[in-house]
Amino acid sequence: MNWRVDFSADSLKFLIRNKIDEIFIVEKIKFALRKFQGENVNVNIKKLGGEWDGFYRIRFGKLRIILEFQFEFCRVYIEKIDWRGNIYK
Repeated sequence: MNWRVDFSADSLKFLIRNKIDEIFIVEKIKFALRKFQGENVNVNIKKLGGEWDGFYRIRFGKLRIILEFQFEFCRVYIEKIDWRGNIYK
């Protein structure tokens, strides 16, 4: 099953500004998808609530990725990527 990964304008700006490759982010998403399938994968993912209800957070070191999984359309939308202290502001 092929998944489509879409980036918001803000997340792309962060990647360009910090010289982070999109492939790195996609690899973290692949780990999360494997975890949803029941595999024992080392990825720190958490379902968010409140203002971010319906979104998930992937944590990698000080980097945070807020994204939405649309399982019925095999689509992942990356809403925001930022460092730990700035992401939830």
